[in-house]
Amino acid sequence: MVHQALFRALVSTKWLAESVRNGKVGPSLRVLDASWYSPGTREARKEYLERHVPGASFFDIEECRDNSSPYEMMLPSEAGFAAYVGRLGISNSTHVVVYDGDKLGSFYAPRVWWMFRVFGHPTVSVLNGGFLNWLKEGHPVTSEPTRPEPAVFKASLDRSLVRTYEQVLENLKSKKYQLVDSRPQGRYLGTEAEPDVVGLESGHIRGALNMPFTELMTKDGFEKSPEELRAMFQAKKVDLAKPIIATCRKGVTACHLALSAYLCGKPDVAVYDGSWFEWFHRAPRETLVSQGKA
Repeated sequence: MVHQALFRALVSTKWLAESVRNGKVGPSLRVLDASWYSPGTREARKEYLERHVPGASFFDIEECRDNSSPYEMMLPSEAGFAAYVGRLGISNSTHVVVYDGDKLGSFYAPRVWWMFRVFGHPTVSVLNGGFLNWLKEGHPVTSEPTRPEPAVFKASLDRSLVRTYEQVLENLKSKKYQLVDSRPQGRYLGTEAEPDVVGLESGHIRGALNMPFTELMTKDGFEKSPEELRAMFQAKKVDLAKPIIATCRKGVTACHLALSAYLCGKPDVAVYDGSWFEWFHRAPRETLVSQGKA
């Protein structure tokens, strides 16, 4: 277990509401709406334009990724990330707060939290409870567009927090890292289909443990307490004192595992960015485990 002073990974709706009310949103505090929804369901940008936290900018994960990759939500380059967040008024001295509007409370916000940390920016937090609870508690919203002054952001990739296909393949032999899959159990086992995709069967990487990300949050959409999370890791036989690689379908919900471990005092969980989507298309067949008919 790493023992060090960690930047607060969560801020409360009350804290953010007070910051908004006191006019603190600006160059030193930027708020990002990182909502994303499956095509044909909800329209994230349209919903942002209709209502968002006052002063929040829209973080479009479709724009801030490697669009040249054949895989799903792969990280952009250092220069690409720096330019994108700089346009949102974020500098290296900015405290960034991220939320999304998912009905679970959080879905994509932990991914953006992880992205900032990967690019060397530790002063980033997730809004605990998300926009769901912001609305439920009656905090202010606006449709007024946010036009921040551009800032200079210098990105520096922290390779310790991200894993590649080659590194995960090597880990099957070395077993240095515990591999933990955050998808729902049915998709992990291969008994339920992967949603919204053609040509991708469900299943998991050989040796991966399963810790569904939805179990890391309360039914009301808040993060569970560190004590509850530690008990969950223990129950799933995931040792927080040892190295961990988190994986999922496309490197998004794996970031929930990284966030939960961080809340337990372990800030060094690495995320396999390509996750199951890349693994299914590249890895030797004998490393794919499924109880499905395929």
